[in-house]
Amino acid sequence: MGQVKKIPTRTCTGCRQVKNKKDLIRVVRDKEGNVFVDVTGRQNGRGAYICPNEECLEKAVKNKGLEKTLKISQISEEVYQQLKKELGDVNE
Repeated sequence: MGQVKKIPTRTCTGCRQVKNKKDLIRVVRDKEGNVFVDVTGRQNGRGAYICPNEECLEKAVKNKGLEKTLKISQISEEVYQQLKKELGDVNE
């Protein structure tokens, strides 16, 4: 019998549900403290994941889920704008 390949899972910072890693959008904080959306999913740094829908983004903003996961005090509005743009690209 062949081995069953394990599918990596991550928790969405908005809805707190565990989903496949490839289905989520990754936000990264690097060593310099820069926060950005990681479209490749391979950048170095601490990562937080969010579902590609508006409701999860709104929940993450409201409960400061991204800030808690990335262990920073505040995320710039640019990052949220970039996330909204990514959500638009995914939903089209």
